[in-house]
Amino acid sequence: RKCHYDLLLDVGAHQGQFSVMAHHIRPRVAIVAYEPQSAATDKFRAVLNRARNVTLHQVALGDADGDAEINISRRSDSSSLLATSEDLPKLFKNTEHHSRERVRVARLDSFPEHWKHAERAFLKIDVQGLELQVLQGATEALKHCAYVYVECSHVELYKGQALFEDVKAFLEQRGFHVSKRLNEDVISGKLIQADYLFERKSGE
Repeated sequence: RKCHYDLLLDVGAHQGQFSVMAHHIRPRVAIVAYEPQSAATDKFRAVLNRARNVTLHQVALGDADGDAEINISRRSDSSSLLATSEDLPKLFKNTEHHSRERVRVARLDSFPEHWKHAERAFLKIDVQGLELQVLQGATEALKHCAYVYVECSHVELYKGQALFEDVKAFLEQRGFHVSKRLNEDVISGKLIQADYLFERKSGE
């Protein structure tokens, strides 16, 4: 069953991988993307510079407005505002700390002009441990969303991160339920992380 949405909010867009796929599938649906890393945003713009309905904002989303240091990993898509746990480099190659970059942080709710016109937005979140903070900063935006697609961990890969059950409880309180689990990372028989598609329950 296809997801019917009228706006894609790509949080943690990195170099545009998800946005490119979504734009290819539904070129008429507008995309608003958020990515804090300067090197990644340069590549995103190079790839999607001809797409008229794709907008990229160089900012990290969270539960407060301000700025912070992002810990950049050797594998840049594993970078996070949180420090890595001891388990991350043991489980995934090239995820050791490489450098830091000062970045702007904001709540999604601070940008109502990005989503207030939508009725069935698709909110994608891939933020390396900050999933719950992004959602806590998006309580108004969530009212305009029909879907939330979020990468969740089942073990602590980043220090202090919320795990899947925390994210699930937060979204269930706001009328969403788990529809699918995809892209599972299973190591030595243990589920480490996966992508979850949450759908808003009908009538809520």
